[in-house]
Amino acid sequence: MTPGPAAFPPRPVRGVRARYVFQGGCPSAVADATVDFEPWEEGVHLEVAAGATVRGDPEPGELARYHAALAEGVRAELAEQLPGTEPALALVVHHTVVHDVDTSEYAYRRAGQAAVHEVLALLKGDSRRPAERGRRQRS
Repeated sequence: MTPGPAAFPPRPVRGVRARYVFQGGCPSAVADATVDFEPWEEGVHLEVAAGATVRGDPEPGELARYHAALAEGVRAELAEQLPGTEPALALVVHHTVVHDVDTSEYAYRRAGQAAVHEVLALLKGDSRRPAERGRRQRS
């Protein structure tokens, strides 16, 4: 019997910053959240932690759409980065930033994709922030 596909994540990864900011004029895009990737059942399950905080003043229903877009970005990027791996995770949201004008579902999908890159780097043992990766060390 052959083993099934590997599950992701292999262990909890907490305090991941899911962030996407593009400010090259109008329109801009802003999404910023702090999430945990917890091993769970098959699929990507979105949870909002008890005591989760929000900076900004989203319209009713808006926050749920942003969180759903975040999970959608995570699903899409996992499929791209880890083909053949079964996502089995709870995406637990602890903090969300909402800008009155520049936050969108698009920005949160991109933030979900960025969070996957952050988690994969952390699991590989690279604890540097994404912006620091690739920078040359000064001597």
